[in-house]
Amino acid sequence: MKTTRPTYRGFAATRILAVMLALSAGVLSAEEENFIIVASTTSTQNSGLFDHLLPEFQAATGIEARVVALGTGAALAYGKRCDADVVLVHAPGAEREFVEQGYGVERIALMHNDFVIVGPANDPAGIRGAESASGAIGRIGSLGARFVSRGDRSGTHTKELALWRKTGTDPSIDTGAWYLESGAGMGQSLNMARAMDAYILVDRGTWLSFGSRGDLELLVEGDPDLFNPYSVIAVDPGHCPDVRHEAAKAFISWLVSESGQEAIGRFRLAGQPLFIPDRAQR
Repeated sequence: MKTTRPTYRGFAATRILAVMLALSAGVLSAEEENFIIVASTTSTQNSGLFDHLLPEFQAATGIEARVVALGTGAALAYGKRCDADVVLVHAPGAEREFVEQGYGVERIALMHNDFVIVGPANDPAGIRGAESASGAIGRIGSLGARFVSRGDRSGTHTKELALWRKTGTDPSIDTGAWYLESGAGMGQSLNMARAMDAYILVDRGTWLSFGSRGDLELLVEGDPDLFNPYSVIAVDPGHCPDVRHEAAKAFISWLVSESGQEAIGRFRLAGQPLFIPDRAQR
């Protein structure tokens, strides 16, 4: 699997020209152009899910999927700019807007896991075992215990802000004091929380695959408010004429097929599933 990193904007505007020139020069075969760009989240990438899924997808279809690992907000922006063929993200409200505004064809529920709140083992805010995630978050804020936010418009950041809204607290007024914004992906943010003995919201998949936990422990889980659904959306060819729509549809069809859903369910770490397939349950 190759991981593609965003280096400049306007890729879609030049993609077809570059391919045509390469084909005419005889340096690129049609088979070598048989790939799609998937803009997705750092959680799906860092957990190892794509390393598990994409070789099976390519073996089944002959199509290579190249992943751009971003926060959900940035992944959706990548799709809006026509720099991706598919987005696979986890922020339902933003996903619905993406489709309603004509950037995506259809929002398809794919899988889910959940978020958890982790923090230092000595738990200075005393939230261990709390049944309410927003209650735990509110207690952290009221006591001014250190909390690391991704602050990057990702799906995780969106969920965190929703929990703060339920408490009636605006933590941004204390940015730089006890509320610390990393502006980074989940792995880097976890490293920051570990180094600063801080609390953090993290998806379970990334937490299970995170190898350097230090003194961090899982403290709060199980609240329905922590549900974390993932959807997959093909970028609309009406908005992006050069998108590889047929290959994108093949990717989505495989993901929701019995084979794809079984592969998602088979992905485990230390015997625990990191993602639960949704379509297989219907």
